[in-house]
Amino acid sequence: MGLLTPLAVKIGAIEWMPKLLPQIVWVDKNLQKASRGRVSVLDLAGLPNLMLTVVGRKSGIPRQTPLLCVPDGDTWLIAGSYFGGPKMPVWVVNLRAARTAHIRFGRVETDVTAEELSGEDRAAAWRTMLATWPNYAKYEERTDRLIPVFRLRRA
Repeated sequence: MGLLTPLAVKIGAIEWMPKLLPQIVWVDKNLQKASRGRVSVLDLAGLPNLMLTVVGRKSGIPRQTPLLCVPDGDTWLIAGSYFGGPKMPVWVVNLRAARTAHIRFGRVETDVTAEELSGEDRAAAWRTMLATWPNYAKYEERTDRLIPVFRLRRA
């Protein structure tokens, strides 16, 4: 966690944030492109993050998405929260179809397999994720959908 993490938590809790997500993702992708992957918006906020590359289920084209993540042992936890917005993130549908992806976490690049968690496994992972990003609880309140949680393991 960094000095700007408390500010990031406050900004992330703002109710209308889902409307700005496309712009935030655009800024983040371009920041990462300009810095050759060395800096992201989440890095500036002092939060753990990864770049998820998953093949589009219809197009077959690899798509990149910057995501907040929670390292958990030798795995990574990610959630399809979309700031609690009503829509399911496209990357979730693609990851469900592909079940494999490529990630960049800091200087580590690796292929991963994705397991969508349910039941007690999801509940335990969710508690772990809340310790890093308490706004997940707000996102859960904002939406009628169950926020999917995935565990990524090195392939």
